[in-house]
Amino acid sequence: MDRIAARSQPYLLSLFRFVAGLMFFHYGVAKLFKFPPVEMFADVTPLSLWGIAGMFEFVAGGLLMIGLFTRPAAFILSGEMAFAYFIEHMPHSFFPVVNDGALAIVLCFACLFLAAAGSGPISVDALRR
Repeated sequence: MDRIAARSQPYLLSLFRFVAGLMFFHYGVAKLFKFPPVEMFADVTPLSLWGIAGMFEFVAGGLLMIGLFTRPAAFILSGEMAFAYFIEHMPHSFFPVVNDGALAIVLCFACLFLAAAGSGPISVDALRR
């Protein structure tokens, strides 16, 4: 079993990176292009705080999905999620289950992991090496 896990680990890292990037990309599209229409993002303008966050999520999420510049993109997104948590969620309550900030925390540490671990073998970064 350990041999199977060891062989599949790099490919699971690539899958993890893709899914994390897809989550960010999805939120960026919703904020910037209003698709799918989400009431919470209806009034987001490009130069508002949420609009700038959407730009980061759209661009860096796309980079994560294809695995290009993975480490810097993930590091930037990790910081964005930490910022989002402390600016948007923490003022409502200390507890993530109450302040609805659990996703921001998980994505923050997922991106911090990707910034350290890299992109995996199925990525543009791997092709560039």
